[in-house]
Amino acid sequence: MISIVITAFNEPKTIGKCIESIINQNITEDYELYISAPDKETQDITKKYIQQNTNKNIQLFQDPGKGKSYALNLLLPKLKGEIIILTDGDVYLSNDSINNILYEFKSNKNIGCVTGRPTPQEDKTTKFGFWANFLFDSAHRLRKKLKQQNQFLECSGYLWAFKNNIIKSFPLDVAEDTVVPFFFHKKGYQIGYAENARVFVKNTDNIKDWLEQKTRTVKAHEKIKRYTKPKTNSENIKRAPQTKTFLNEIKGITKVLTYPNSPKELFWISQLVGLRLYIWIKAYTSFLSGTEYQDAWKRVESTK
Repeated sequence: MISIVITAFNEPKTIGKCIESIINQNITEDYELYISAPDKETQDITKKYIQQNTNKNIQLFQDPGKGKSYALNLLLPKLKGEIIILTDGDVYLSNDSINNILYEFKSNKNIGCVTGRPTPQEDKTTKFGFWANFLFDSAHRLRKKLKQQNQFLECSGYLWAFKNNIIKSFPLDVAEDTVVPFFFHKKGYQIGYAENARVFVKNTDNIKDWLEQKTRTVKAHEKIKRYTKPKTNSENIKRAPQTKTFLNEIKGITKVLTYPNSPKELFWISQLVGLRLYIWIKAYTSFLSGTEYQDAWKRVESTK
């Protein structure tokens, strides 16, 4: 038995495709599917799918609207599955993605978390599509390398999974797809990567939304240091290495130089390097000034 959860916030245009991309799969295990949403429009569409698919265990959870992690904390005690799989209402999954995630758990009993592979819906013909493909390809290469080396890796909130009944709640001040894998790592579990479990993501298409989204992501992941730092000098806790760090981006500079295939793409990649540096500076400045990440629903219109 597995539990699949779609968290959504004002996603009436995309929630249907996300639901269909799950229920149309030939999932090898029995499952329950929860759609968590605070808004009436998304809830109404979910109710239609429940009525049309009475042979499927689809349920609606009325999110109070205080944030994704807040809603998941309320939902966790209701989930019956041995494995919990999380995804978002504005993405859709590749065929057999669920089985590919389950395979990672079955092939290694010491795996506690598994992440899927985010893939841009856009191609490389536009600047923002090119940026998305480069960043997602870079994340894929890093996760694949860390998996091969049996090292810690962070999950992607677009599609990831973990064993139930190991953690009891999600912190509200840090990215859940970073801190939960760390909790499992601290307990001696490994983190798996199902590269064939693709989740297709629509990315931003304007600079304002792009900067806002990426800065929020960096701030959410940087706050993990609060949880990885030993509480006392005598506490023997090994800090889990982060994968989404400024240092790792610097290490990938050689790929930055070889990725473009035209002068236009070379210009785009140079812009990306400058903007990523700006984002890290902005995130660190906010962190030092006390303006930190907190759980809350934040809608990015151009990704819908």
